Amino acid sequence: MKQTIFFSLPENEKLTQLLANKSNAEIGNAIIRRFPDGESYLRILTDVKNKYVVLVCTLHEPDSKLLPLYFLSNTAKSLGAKNVCLVAPYLSYMRQDKVFNPGEGVTSTYFGKLISEFADGIITIDPHLHRIKSLSKVYHIPNTVIHTAHMISKWIKENVKNPVLIGPDSESAQWVLEVAKNAGAPFIVLNKIRHSDSDVEVSILDVENYKNATPVLVDDIISTAHTMIATIKHLKKEGMKPPVCIGIHAVFSGNAYQELMDCEVDKVVTCNTIPHPSNAIDISDILAKGIQELILKLHSK
Repeated sequence: MKQTIFFSLPENEKLTQLLANKSNAEIGNAIIRRFPDGESYLRILTDVKNKYVVLVCTLHEPDSKLLPLYFLSNTAKSLGAKNVCLVAPYLSYMRQDKVFNPGEGVTSTYFGKLISEFADGIITIDPHLHRIKSLSKVYHIPNTVIHTAHMISKWIKENVKNPVLIGPDSESAQWVLEVAKNAGAPFIVLNKIRHSDSDVEVSILDVENYKNATPVLVDDIISTAHTMIATIKHLKKEGMKPPVCIGIHAVFSGNAYQELMDCEVDKVVTCNTIPHPSNAIDISDILAKGIQELILKLHSK
């Protein structure tokens, strides 16, 4: 991939280095900063003419990242780049995929349309697709979705003795089933009622047969951690061991990570889609392969 140049948006430098090394590609040099009045400034210092440009930017807390991405993509194209591909390991604005209350906007659709206007392709990891059947429904550009279930299964097999997997709700059932099957472990799926972002009610199914097992709580996104915390409290009442908590995306809003750690968990583990101290599952290998496939797809257009 000598014709490919990776650019890292701020805080994505470590993952960008891993991806560029595994892709045998160059890392481009760009200045990205803010003027005193808050406006974004950027300058591309690397020659991108006739090159495939890959922008690496995980999109938690996305609002402040969107304009630099937009400017960087358009600047690369103005300098003669063949294509601009966005690597967004965590893809935001996927939850508001329908109108839940009168007057709401379907922001997943709006965000997808916006990114599709300045990126020629996008690759992401396990986006929130519970009601949206395919990423192509909201991103009208070539796209690749990478799944991490097998990597999580591998980590569980290597690090947890006698696990029982626990999914937070019915929406997670198919995904947790895949992780459990690959890990050779039993699983339980809970019932969850979300009254608000901070008020989650969880009902535990029968866990009597798993008292000697290590509970492994698995979810795609850990944001407020309220679902996991509510589940842990129920597991304690049932006399189960301290759980291992696994999430793909370490959003951890506010003080969520500390609140989860304060629940006397065994450990908290996430993939490195968002930089965080809990990162223990490296997704750079499968992400690099996905990027190569996406660039080939763009090249053949």
